[in-house]
Amino acid sequence: MISSFGGQVANDLPADAVEVGRIGEPWGVKGWFRVQAFASDPQALFSSKRWYLKAPEAGAVKRPGGAAAMAALPDFLKIIEAKSHGDGIVACAHGIDDRPAAQALRGALICVARSSFPTADPDEFYWVDLIGLRVVNRDGHALGVVLGLIDTGPHAVLRLAPDAGREGAALAPADETLIPFVAAYIDAVDLNGHQITVDWSLDI
Repeated sequence: MISSFGGQVANDLPADAVEVGRIGEPWGVKGWFRVQAFASDPQALFSSKRWYLKAPEAGAVKRPGGAAAMAALPDFLKIIEAKSHGDGIVACAHGIDDRPAAQALRGALICVARSSFPTADPDEFYWVDLIGLRVVNRDGHALGVVLGLIDTGPHAVLRLAPDAGREGAALAPADETLIPFVAAYIDAVDLNGHQITVDWSLDI
């Protein structure tokens, strides 16, 4: 199995910070707010009591106060409680005591330290840990480097850049190799060795 936490981090965040969600609309009048998780399993949000905040991308969301409100975002929130509610998540934090305070957070991106993620089971992996790994097949032929993953619903799909030098580059779909992240094709994931071994031919 695989948990789809990944994303970019800002320079002023902890070195192992990972983007895991976004703050939504206020929930109630006592400072609670809704949260959109970026993974189907939001345990990384629940396990961390410190959420680092990033301003949303330009134009991603309009908030009262505009640029001034963006500048006023706290660096992080100390989470009192985060819980599932219906088909979403709601949370409350120290210092966010009423609806206007919760509204001021709307659109902020949430990052948590990778070190605070729950320990994955032996057959489970976080997306962020797979990105950048080298991929080779059973014959030892290099297939590329994991550029990202696609969540298809039933399973994830590895996106491979042709070589390490192009990691992170903008590639045309024809330049990428796509390999389903399922047992039928994935022989081994060696996080310490920074390598994934797959049953995949060069001519597939």
